[in-house]
Amino acid sequence: MSAPLVALLMAATLVLWVPTLCFVLEVLFALLPARTEAPRSAVYPPIAVLVPAHNEAPTIGSALQSIRSQLRSDDRLLVVADNCSDDTAAAAAAGGAEVIERRDDRQRGKGFALDFGVRHLAARPPAVLIVVDADCRVADGTLQRLATLCASTGRPVQARYLMYAPPGSGALRKLAQFAWLVRNEVRPSGLLRLGLPCQLMGSGMAFPWRSVAQGRLASGHLVEDLKLGVELAQAGSAPLFCPAALVTSLFPIATAGVESQRRRWEHGHLSVLLSLGPKLWWRALARRDAQALALAFDLMVPPLSLLLLLSAIVWLLDLAAWRWLGSALPGLLSSIALGALLAAVWLAWLGFGRQIVSLGTLLLAGGYALRKLPLYAGFLVARQVEWVRSRRDGEGEGEPRGAGELRGNGGGEGGTKPR
Repeated sequence: MSAPLVALLMAATLVLWVPTLCFVLEVLFALLPARTEAPRSAVYPPIAVLVPAHNEAPTIGSALQSIRSQLRSDDRLLVVADNCSDDTAAAAAAGGAEVIERRDDRQRGKGFALDFGVRHLAARPPAVLIVVDADCRVADGTLQRLATLCASTGRPVQARYLMYAPPGSGALRKLAQFAWLVRNEVRPSGLLRLGLPCQLMGSGMAFPWRSVAQGRLASGHLVEDLKLGVELAQAGSAPLFCPAALVTSLFPIATAGVESQRRRWEHGHLSVLLSLGPKLWWRALARRDAQALALAFDLMVPPLSLLLLLSAIVWLLDLAAWRWLGSALPGLLSSIALGALLAAVWLAWLGFGRQIVSLGTLLLAGGYALRKLPLYAGFLVARQVEWVRSRRDGEGEGEPRGAGELRGNGGGEGGTKPR
């Protein structure tokens, strides 16, 4: 009985070594100086900025202002007011955008809104399509940087997409901001220094028109951006990270809104990992596609809190096996893996996160991860598979089940709004 148990623990330990090693390497390379590359062509192609919006009347005006200030006379700004019950369309029109409205109670979600907008633009297509969420702010120069890199490489490009805790937020919001930073800046920066692609994050995404026009956008998937990035990688067009381009947003203050978003994004991330990850692995190996293979490795890294929880659980089980069964190797390997993971988190904080959270707050990360155990247990017994609109700040109980909030993923703790 002891031999099969030890073999099972050894297998679990080795499986966890893969995402842990990926995470550690990404953090270590992110700390290296940025790579210097020969300047690319500075051709700034015609662009269209597509903004999917669902009940965003209070915030969309400032978002559009940050976009319009960067547009030229032949560029387009299109807002898809998707299943809105407020004045989003009027607010977008007042903000200087071209507006189209979509109503479909059965097909809800950001993917359907994007597909609707792309089909509208197809009559006069741009060279590059840029997607920005309706609650985001676009830093100066971002649109040009995304468009020129996209045009010169012929590949999708992802901006640095950061979420900030509102002023006066407590420790948990600060830790969420740090986790988001690790997912959406630290890890992609490490991949960039390795010359490797990144995941799509939901907002600040640029696409060559041909690739997005041929993509399967019409989806109600919980993390449609992560799914789209995987599909593009399978097609030989893995996304590139552009840290010089910046898109920002704020976490909601309402606890109900945060919990709803976190459940949706983390369940969506895990479902993509399990359903599309193996396919990406197989096709990357079959085609000997190093870029897609690197993205497959990156996709195997679960949300940071889940990785910490799994590593700690396996470590405790391995130590018990060492104590009661006399098998030292699994405990030794899991101790090395857990130590390396904790060291990488500390290095990420040291290099990127000291202005967000104090070291004392960082030490609360274990409690933050434990608070999410019900969320991960829910993935096994009551997995979320459809969009549910989250409560926003100042709102009531939100819309009925099935109403889709049009905010991108990004994939869990950073990759999608509060994961």
